[in-house]
Amino acid sequence: MDNSIVSNVNNLQILFEDNHIIIINKRSGDIVQGDKTGDIPLSDIVKLYIKEKYKKPGNVYLGVVHRLDRPTTGIVVFAKTSKALTRLNALFANKNITKTYWAIVKKKPEFDKDTLTHWLRKNPKNNKSYAYKNEIEGSKKAILDYKIIKALSTYYLTEINLRTGRHHQIRVQLSSIGSPIKGDLKYGFNRSNPDGSICLHSRQLTFVHPVTKNEVKIVAPVPDTSIWKACVS
Repeated sequence: MDNSIVSNVNNLQILFEDNHIIIINKRSGDIVQGDKTGDIPLSDIVKLYIKEKYKKPGNVYLGVVHRLDRPTTGIVVFAKTSKALTRLNALFANKNITKTYWAIVKKKPEFDKDTLTHWLRKNPKNNKSYAYKNEIEGSKKAILDYKIIKALSTYYLTEINLRTGRHHQIRVQLSSIGSPIKGDLKYGFNRSNPDGSICLHSRQLTFVHPVTKNEVKIVAPVPDTSIWKACVS
């Protein structure tokens, strides 16, 4: 067995697990699903974890409910059964789930809190979205609420609640108001982070469990770096 995937299994940070769902705190650099890079996706690592922990023969079922961009960190939800996947997909599609993100920006937004509304259009050739003030052909409406929750020495920690889920939405909308996320070269920050990450973290998720009907509230610890530690100190 590939030693790298075994190492990744051992380093999984599991935030929640039951018979239906498993929730992971994703590290920067992990891809949620396989892509053209051929790198081992998080979904395969979680499958191996389940196979080994529960001594499962044959293939392990794992449904990918949603994704996070590769350089971001935080909460990723997987379904362990097809029934859970169908119901979780419905929760996400119907917006019956509350997602809170944290982002670190260098330039303080004009307002301490605001609602941003743009029309976003994705360019598949460079895997980048562009924000427009008015609707144009091929664009989708994007809405988020943000507020500044902490001033650091030269940066600002912002909390974001998404009303829509668009490609690179937080990254492009913050960039469009002149506050790109720290490390995000693609959307206008002037230098990368040493580990290739961007300072965008899926911090909290709240939803009603699709099978047990209990409320589930997950908070993902921030990455182990000095700037993120300063955010929670």
